[in-house]
Amino acid sequence: MKDKFLEINRILVEIYDDVINIEEYSIKSGAFSDLSITEIHTIEAVGLYGSRTMSEIASKLDITMGTLTTAIDKLIKKGYVERSRSEVDRRIVNVSLTNRGKLAYRIHEKFHMDMVKEIMNDFNPEEEEILLTALHKLNRHLKDIYMPSVTK
Repeated sequence: MKDKFLEINRILVEIYDDVINIEEYSIKSGAFSDLSITEIHTIEAVGLYGSRTMSEIASKLDITMGTLTTAIDKLIKKGYVERSRSEVDRRIVNVSLTNRGKLAYRIHEKFHMDMVKEIMNDFNPEEEEILLTALHKLNRHLKDIYMPSVTK
């Protein structure tokens, strides 16, 4: 049984590392090579449509406002996001994607979809359903065990 747990752990860590490495390579060799993975994920957290407040983005990324402010400042300089104050409450800062930011978002989203499609080419429909069920269980268990306040 211990060997099985060690093998599952090894595979999960390897998959996580591989996805991060593939993602980093894709970014660095693509049209948006000036972005880091962290910056791409910040762009994703801002969202494609409308705007989000700084606190919403920080919460989604689980980072401090100070860390987010630094990241947003860099993304503004690179032309991916813009910041504005709320007309209703000037203390609230909204962030939205520029056209360049929206393009980066869409290309990154396509990268993920292409990666999943390529992986799924090796699965028959029954295996797809088994994988999907297993991934849902894994995700739910990880959240229940390690992030119980989020799932309750």
